[in-house]
Amino acid sequence: MKSPAARSLVALGAFASVLAFAGHGQAFPHTMQPGETLAQLAIVMYGSARFEPVLVGANALDTHGSATLPGMRVEIPAPAHYRVVEGETWLDLSERFLGDRRRAEYIAKVNHAVAWIPPSLSQEIEVPAVLVHLGGDDEKMSNLAARYLGNANRYWELNAYNFRKNDGSKKSDEVTHGEVVLVPLFDLVLTEEGKREARKAGGRVLSEGGGEAHEAQKRGELEIPPLLADVRGGRYVDAVARGNRLLGSGDLTRAQLATIHRALLESYVALDAWGAAVGACTAWRTALETPTAPKDGQKAPRWELDPRTVSPKIRAACTAK
Repeated sequence: MKSPAARSLVALGAFASVLAFAGHGQAFPHTMQPGETLAQLAIVMYGSARFEPVLVGANALDTHGSATLPGMRVEIPAPAHYRVVEGETWLDLSERFLGDRRRAEYIAKVNHAVAWIPPSLSQEIEVPAVLVHLGGDDEKMSNLAARYLGNANRYWELNAYNFRKNDGSKKSDEVTHGEVVLVPLFDLVLTEEGKREARKAGGRVLSEGGGEAHEAQKRGELEIPPLLADVRGGRYVDAVARGNRLLGSGDLTRAQLATIHRALLESYVALDAWGAAVGACTAWRTALETPTAPKDGQKAPRWELDPRTVSPKIRAACTAK
C-alpha cells in the first residue's frame, strides 16, 4: 500500500499533465513547513481559510484528508499580470490567457471593463487564476461551485465558463467521470505576504512589475475624477498637487497620463506658470501619440488644437518654441 505522500505525488503528476495540456498553469511553489496546514497556508496567501479547497484541488490532494508533509512542495494558484501592447483587444487576451475568445467578457470584467471596448495601451491587466478539475464519481457542478466558489448556487457560472448546458436541469448539474472542468477564480487575491512569496518564486505569476502597475492604475481610476473636478471648480493649486502626486504614484496607462497632463496644463495656464504649462503640454502630446509607426492603410494620429474648444492661452503654451 502506498503512503499518503506517495499517493499525493502520483495524483499530482497526473494533475500536472492535465494542467499543462489545458494551458492554465498560473501558480508558484511553496514548501510545506513542520506543523503547517493548508488552511493556515490559505490564510497566509489569500487572507481566508475558505480558499483551502483551492489549494487542495490545485494539488490534486485528498479532499477528505488534505494530508501534507513537511518538505512537500505544493502549488499556489494566483492571478498574473500582463502589459497590453498596441492593437490588442479583450478577444485577443481572452484567447491567449483563457483559451477561447468567447471568454472575453470574463477577463474584461475582472479588469472593470467591457469586452467591446479595447483595453488601454500599456494597461497592466489582471489575468485570473484558473483551476483545472477532473471530474470524479457522482460529482455535481453545484458541489464544485460550493467547494471552489463558496456558493453552490453559482454552478451556472461554471457551466457558462465551460460552455455547458445551463438550463437548470438535472443533467446540467452532472459532471461525468474524467470530465475536465475549468474553474475561474475571479475573487482570488494574494495577500502582501503571498505577493512577497510569489516574487521570490519568480515565473509568470505577478509578472510585468509584480502587479504594482496594476495597483497604480486602479488608484488612478479613483483619483482622476477628483482631479478633473478640481480643475472644473477652479481649484488649480489643489489640481496641481493631486496631478503631480498621481504622476509619482506608479506606472499609469497612456490614456491616464494624457488626462492628467491635460488637467495640469489647464491648471498651470490658469496659475500663469508658463514654463510648467509648456512642459505639461509636451507631456500631454507625447502621451496621446502612438509610440509606433502606423500600419499600412492607417493614418498617423493628428495633433490638433481646435480653437473652438481650446483656449488661446493653452494653444499658446502648446505652440511655444
